[in-house]
Amino acid sequence: MNTKDAYKQKIESELELVKAELEVLKAKAKSTTADMRIGYDKEIESLEKNYSIVQLKLHKLGEFGEGTWEHLKKDIEHSWDSLRAYAKKTPDDISEIKKDLK
Repeated sequence: MNTKDAYKQKIESELELVKAELEVLKAKAKSTTADMRIGYDKEIESLEKNYSIVQLKLHKLGEFGEGTWEHLKKDIEHSWDSLRAYAKKTPDDISEIKKDLK
């Protein structure tokens, strides 16, 4: 396996973890009040948007050869860092969304 493929697999597996976290957030949103659901929906929408950006850039990575993909790697890492930071700040319980609504 070459370096590019190993890198791509690493990011894909990390994206799977974010997708799982996103599904948990969606499940929590279903059991909330309408006001709290708005907060969850905003978080979900932002996460999905950032997730899609990383996924698209990762797909583009496949179009580059082993010797020419390094410039795209930095762009992917920047997008991945943004997604990871956003996922970490995403509320992991309903009380955090309640605080934001006040």
